Amino acid sequence: MPVHMPVDVRSVSLSLLALIATLFALHVASAVFIPLLLGVALSYALSPLVDLLERWRLPRALGAGLLILGLGAVVGWTVATLSDDASVLIESVPVAMQKLRKLVHAQRGQSESTIEKVQRAAEEIEEVATEGGASRAPPVRGVTRVSIEPERFDVQDYLWSGTLSAAASAGQAVVFIAFFLLASGSRFRRKMVKLAGPTFAEKRITVQLLDEITAQIHRFMLVQVFVSFLVGLATGLAFVAVGLEHVAVWGVIAFVLNFVPYLGTVVLSAGSGLMAFVQFGSLDMVVLVAGIGMLVHAVSGNLLTPWLTSRTSRMNAVTVFVGVLAFGWLWGVWGLLLGVPILTTLKAVCDRVDELKPIGELMGT
Repeated sequence: MPVHMPVDVRSVSLSLLALIATLFALHVASAVFIPLLLGVALSYALSPLVDLLERWRLPRALGAGLLILGLGAVVGWTVATLSDDASVLIESVPVAMQKLRKLVHAQRGQSESTIEKVQRAAEEIEEVATEGGASRAPPVRGVTRVSIEPERFDVQDYLWSGTLSAAASAGQAVVFIAFFLLASGSRFRRKMVKLAGPTFAEKRITVQLLDEITAQIHRFMLVQVFVSFLVGLATGLAFVAVGLEHVAVWGVIAFVLNFVPYLGTVVLSAGSGLMAFVQFGSLDMVVLVAGIGMLVHAVSGNLLTPWLTSRTSRMNAVTVFVGVLAFGWLWGVWGLLLGVPILTTLKAVCDRVDELKPIGELMGT
């Protein structure tokens, strides 16, 4: 008797091949997709304000330009104001690592065996003998001894200048994309409605679908920005209360990292805890500072964000975590920031398209 397969093997194989090809294209063309998606996300976040300015009789292109210029001025002022504190904070990273290394060695030295002590003593004697022999080497008359020292690795120059150059190169494309999308308004929507079909019913369904998706994405972006602002403010005030230095920089870092689910909390807690160890030298303060970061993110992620966000746009933790890891693998840091907005957009589309509703149900809570 012939065996009937419940699953179309050819269809599954073609879907897997299409998925692999899509991932490969997204990875190879990351220089194009990352600024494009950042610009789209920025346009969705700013479009309610541009709509408000348009209702006040201000031309849409002019309102978009003024809003982007104002946002750029605020970002530039923030960077200029916090650059000195950020430089000091970056310079303290090697000191923190050295202090932590000494603590680990001290803890290890307390529990080392007799053989390890003898081996360490032999290594120290050999090192002293080598240095002594080199220092007693007779100088050659008429020859100047030259020692070439490798250039010291400057963490501040590597991180600070590298971050600024990458942000400047990607920021220009993002700004232009966001401006053109904001200035165009509903022009692309009207074009998509024309391509939907010849009948009025198809056009009406397409308009409703686009309106619902746009409203949901707007709500998500505004909630994310608002909650991230509250997280940065609460983190800065809490660090002021415990006496941690450079609290303004930590507030900005908490604001940015709040856009990265789970991993952002780990990075903030680990970094602030390390700086607390350098400043206070106490493990109790390390636990306190790191716990503050985790507590603030736990309250915002489990109470505030679900309360402000409608249930239809909420996703389960597995989908968010796997999606963030996948986009982080594809695009690095930018993928971590864009992962949740992309997943929210996909879920909004799946919830409104009948053929994709099972996928939307799988992604939801």
